[in-house]
Amino acid sequence: MSLPIFIGCAGWSLAREFVSTFPVEGTHLQRYASQLNSVEINSSFYRPHRRETYARWADSVPDGFRFCVKVPKLITHERRLQDCGRELDEFISQCSGLNDRLGCLLVQLPPSLAFEYSVVEAFFSDLRRLYTGHVVVEPRHASWLDAEPLLIHHRIARAAVDPSRISHDAQPAGWPGLKYWRLHGSPRTYFSPYELPTLQRLAIELENASAAGETTWCIFDNTASGAALGNALSLNTLLR
Repeated sequence: MSLPIFIGCAGWSLAREFVSTFPVEGTHLQRYASQLNSVEINSSFYRPHRRETYARWADSVPDGFRFCVKVPKLITHERRLQDCGRELDEFISQCSGLNDRLGCLLVQLPPSLAFEYSVVEAFFSDLRRLYTGHVVVEPRHASWLDAEPLLIHHRIARAAVDPSRISHDAQPAGWPGLKYWRLHGSPRTYFSPYELPTLQRLAIELENASAAGETTWCIFDNTASGAALGNALSLNTLLR
């Protein structure tokens, strides 16, 4: 049985070019959620949000809407997955305010962070003690090819990324129960829109993953010029 396909953007800004697609009334998030069924919260990477803030966001979207929340850079980039138990606990407590609207956590890693089994095993063991839901990792060091068995063991998916950062990240990998695409814009990262033929091929990939019973996400991060919103809306139309 096919599962829902979650299509959205990194953030819920409404680019001027596409704003007429959305209702006039409501908050930006409410208006965004009237047309798309998911969003990636990137602001959590830079600063914490109160549990009450997450709960307010959850209450403002439809039942089928889901949030992916990015793990703070304090954990991923500054502590580099080590000695961060208290910070991880605080983060999970905060974003759990989303309740059943929390669909996924995103662990994006710095390019300099190589795969080290003992560090990664300890981190994901700690994470799994606190959170049993979907998790996706976006590593940017080639050594993470060796992480596949560990990711599968802890039920951690690995994101498909465009533009590709390392040799093996063009397709989703890791735990197969979740497929997650993060599309940053190409050729100009964060700016370039994806053209229709690319979106058509992507729609087929997403439909195949969903039909295989895998939870499927596609997030557009080419937000600098507003292209993400247009791409998400177009892909949504193709999937209908």
